[in-house]
Amino acid sequence: MRFDNRVAIVTGAGRGIGFGIAERFLEAGASVAAVDVQAGRIQDAAEQLGSKGPSLAIAADVSVEEQVEAAVEETVKRFGRLDVLVNNAGIEVLGSASEISVEGWDRQLDVNLRGAFLCSKYAVEKMRGRGGAIVNIASVHAFASYPGVVAYDASKAGMLGMTRAMALDHAKDAIRVNAICPGYIDTPMLDAWLKTMPDPHEAMRGILKCHPLGRIGTPRDIAEAVLFLASEAASFITGATLVVDGGMTIQGH
Repeated sequence: MRFDNRVAIVTGAGRGIGFGIAERFLEAGASVAAVDVQAGRIQDAAEQLGSKGPSLAIAADVSVEEQVEAAVEETVKRFGRLDVLVNNAGIEVLGSASEISVEGWDRQLDVNLRGAFLCSKYAVEKMRGRGGAIVNIASVHAFASYPGVVAYDASKAGMLGMTRAMALDHAKDAIRVNAICPGYIDTPMLDAWLKTMPDPHEAMRGILKCHPLGRIGTPRDIAEAVLFLASEAASFITGATLVVDGGMTIQGH
């Protein structure tokens, strides 16, 4: 799965899954525009990614149209083309429907769903004429719900619907669109969630019991799946959802 002379945009690339995806694309020979909302974080990430290959750090909020359009334009100006978009940027706002604020609900969907839509909107314009691949990072929350994350679950379920619709809309442009649903992955987002638990260590033990493979995932696990779906090895796959969760959802909870 080589990506020599290919260009990828990875959002939410400042840490966690996004950083792992950006790193893996660079290792495979791609040029990568790493996008993150926090300027300091993406600059720190770029320093680490720079040793792997040609990369560009862009500070942008994926929920703001003007910033997304500028990020895509900057990428094409720097590298001359765009072949892959990975919509990974995401946040998690906790709360049930009766607890979460309207502002919290809106922010959740603005980043996770509107952000993926905006990035796709402007990336498709650059991929037309040569084709490309879009990979949306959803979640097992798209179809396996938990208490207290109503907005997050809605945003991730929405990503799967968007993936299917985009796959149909842009097949004629030779643009494939697929989604990945990670389970529990060792990331700062997971660490933050564990800290909200009364006993984080007990919560982690419970999480491990949910995985038939006996471990939680790593950003590298997701990165390898992304590269497959973006590669020619998956040239006949579009509109699909790949679950990468160590068997968690087939076992139940």
